[in-house]
Amino acid sequence: MSKAKIKEATSAISIQTNKQTNCVKGKDKAGKKRKYFYQHMEPKAKEAKKNAFLPPRDSAEFSANWKTLLMVLNSEENSNAKKLSSLPIKESHKVAQSINEHTQKPARKDLNKSFNRGKLQKSKLTGTVQSGNHPKQHKTEKRMMNDEEAGRKKERDKKKKFEELEKKPTEAEIWFDDVDPDDIEAAVGSEAADIMRKRTGVTKTDAKDTQQSTEMLLVKKSTCDGLTRAVAMDCEMVGVGPGGEESMLARVSIVNYFGKCVYDKYVKSTQKVTDYRTAVSGIRPADIQHGESFKTVQQEVAKILEGRILVGHAIHNDLKILLLDHPKRNTRDTQKYKPFKKIAKSGRPSLRVLCREILNVKVQQGEHSSVQDAQATMRLYTLVKKKWETELKVSRTQNMDQKSSCKPKPKPT
Repeated sequence: MSKAKIKEATSAISIQTNKQTNCVKGKDKAGKKRKYFYQHMEPKAKEAKKNAFLPPRDSAEFSANWKTLLMVLNSEENSNAKKLSSLPIKESHKVAQSINEHTQKPARKDLNKSFNRGKLQKSKLTGTVQSGNHPKQHKTEKRMMNDEEAGRKKERDKKKKFEELEKKPTEAEIWFDDVDPDDIEAAVGSEAADIMRKRTGVTKTDAKDTQQSTEMLLVKKSTCDGLTRAVAMDCEMVGVGPGGEESMLARVSIVNYFGKCVYDKYVKSTQKVTDYRTAVSGIRPADIQHGESFKTVQQEVAKILEGRILVGHAIHNDLKILLLDHPKRNTRDTQKYKPFKKIAKSGRPSLRVLCREILNVKVQQGEHSSVQDAQATMRLYTLVKKKWETELKVSRTQNMDQKSSCKPKPKPT
């Protein structure tokens, strides 16, 4: 046979063998399962993880999930406590740990316990035990705390003392000398008023006692009650305008030569009163509500003063508020009298100082009274009347002589 025929025969045999093997494979698949050289292992079902807690899906699962969470937290706390107990502890900490075991309470299953877990661990590490709100501390910690508190208290005391020293006025700061101590007490404080009383020699008890005796010393009884040649006048003002800076007449009082009151009237305000100045003036809203009009009071006072000697203390202020004028030769101002200035050692002495130094009488204690002030000025005038009037006569005659001695200038040719 030729080579070509041999090849065709071999190819035909190989094709037949392949077909037979395929048929056998198909039968195996259809009938029995094919056996492998190793045993086939089926996949095991996945086991649920232990201690794995999924988030709750239903409302019923929330409470159960919360309980399990607390149990886990308590177990962690116990494990941490065991670890800490296994650590080496100093002798100083053993006492605190023994106290800890006796006083330690069972863990409560609530929210506060879970949140305070970290605090409890810290307290165990430092050797302190929390029983309520009062933790027990070591001696060293207590000493540190006491030292810190003592330092803070010292700083606070220093600050308080410094503030008190700043608030307390000194004698050098109080420079005014013509203001009543009671007015100073109402405006600044009792400390400044006490300094002023010490300087002037006046006390609160003296002021109360002298109010009753001043009238007896300033007024002469069983004398004329009418007008005399000389009269004394004093006025009280209230504040009007913004801040009560401008003054307005509120009361006018006139006394005769013997200190008896001949005229005393309240005046209605023509503007809105912003400051009654009650501490000084003694004026209240009810006093000027039913008072006289300014024009009638002005006319009545002008008639009384006409042709008479007017005595007063800083009388130019009273005349200014009344919108009146009085001849200079008939005015006697106790504030401008030179011998009074020397006694008081002041260029503008106050009426209170003059009465204390000269009359030994205490006036203007608390609220002022225009009647009392007028009586005091008249009493000062009557003491030195003769001397004062003679000095005025001498000065007038000298002025007249100077005028007569002056020769007129010759007329230019």
